[in-house]
Amino acid sequence: MIKNALVFDGSGKPPFKSDIFINHERVNRLGNFPHQSAEKVIDARGAMVTPGFIDINSDIDHYLTLFADPYQADLIKQGITTVIGGNAGSSLAPLIDGSLRSIRKWADPYLININWRSVSEFLKILNRQKLGINFGTLIGHSTIRRAIVGEAIRDLTEKEFKVFDYVLEKGLKEGAYGFSTGLSYVHSHNVPCREIEELARTTKKFNGVYATRLRNYSEGLSAAVKETLGIAKNTGVSVEINHFQPLKGYEKNYFEAVSLIEKEKMKANVHFDICPTEVSLTEIYAFLPEWARNGNLEAMLSNIMAVKTRKRILEFLAKSKIEDLTVIAKVPPVLKFLTGKSLKQFSENQNLTPDEALLKLMELTRLKAELWHKNIDFQSIAQILLSENSIIGSQGAVRSLNFVQEKNLMPLEKAVAKATSLPARKFQIKERGLIAEGHYADIIILRDGQPSEVLINGLVVLENGKSKKILAGKILKHI
Repeated sequence: MIKNALVFDGSGKPPFKSDIFINHERVNRLGNFPHQSAEKVIDARGAMVTPGFIDINSDIDHYLTLFADPYQADLIKQGITTVIGGNAGSSLAPLIDGSLRSIRKWADPYLININWRSVSEFLKILNRQKLGINFGTLIGHSTIRRAIVGEAIRDLTEKEFKVFDYVLEKGLKEGAYGFSTGLSYVHSHNVPCREIEELARTTKKFNGVYATRLRNYSEGLSAAVKETLGIAKNTGVSVEINHFQPLKGYEKNYFEAVSLIEKEKMKANVHFDICPTEVSLTEIYAFLPEWARNGNLEAMLSNIMAVKTRKRILEFLAKSKIEDLTVIAKVPPVLKFLTGKSLKQFSENQNLTPDEALLKLMELTRLKAELWHKNIDFQSIAQILLSENSIIGSQGAVRSLNFVQEKNLMPLEKAVAKATSLPARKFQIKERGLIAEGHYADIIILRDGQPSEVLINGLVVLENGKSKKILAGKILKHI
């Protein structure tokens, strides 16, 4: 029993005082129960009680922490109870050739033994293993495409497309929540729109979501959004645009793109995720000029090493002025001592100019690194959070709610809905995203703006801010 709760139920309606009686995995009753006994009672007086946050743009599968850290305590401490993986065009299933090469920009694909091929087999293995949070997956475009054509960057033949479409359809039938692309990445950047549109049409047949990382988030943002809106209108598929943050210097392009989405909301079901932050997590090779990002990691490394192209790259980096705005976030384990250092510190330690230091870091990590880059226009975010089309990126959900409250941007109950029931409806995650009778008891109790208790499927997994190391999550299927 959660007593004396101020309940923000996720519906967007004003909060109300209530006790919450939970039986096994579900919310049994809401109301005032002064005489109801329970095995465990949590007094939520003075706290804010919300549904668990739903992260529809998770990377925990990309980093293989599904296996290395099944408890996912870091996410639970942020109030995240459900995640959707398989984003940015890379998923852990289906694996036509048994290879995880599509995730190698994030993790070493040889760290785990792969004993699955299909989406169904993958979900069964996760179900046996158990997880600390609820998990569902999309099907990654690059995962299938690279299994069919390898590292080649070319159009699919008619026969290859039929194979692709068959594999996608099978995975959607087996419970995937939809299909994703990472069009800003090298292997997918030049994939023709007609290929994406046909695959989106297949996704629509199963009422799945098409989630995309756009081709361009800077000067070409409006064109990228128009392309995505066209896919949504032509196929009827529900679309989620990931990482839709306003980049510094491109604010005009950004507001124009948001306006395009809002104007088409009657014809295209398109949402985007956003959270209040000044930094983005950026793959190190994204700092290269576009002409140098013309192939796989090995091709890009050869551009760095060749004398002629190296000089051109250094000239480009020298104009970027990123030394004060960039921090090393993720590197291969052998270079872990560099994590948290700024590029400026690294360049001074190496006695190099910032552009030379960035190039050296590319070489040392063999382009398998990510940097925190302070490139987001924070002032624009408040305005965009108000859009009906925005979903709060749940890894920043606590920060977002505190930001909304501090700035008095909108009623707090509306912000809660953007991190709970809206993503649940968008992805058709059944009986989650609301505190309601009969729904699964994924619940957060926030005290002083931070989760103090978290329940997942009726079990207390965070108590007094400390993880209880319980594998309470469920493996979710889109049915």
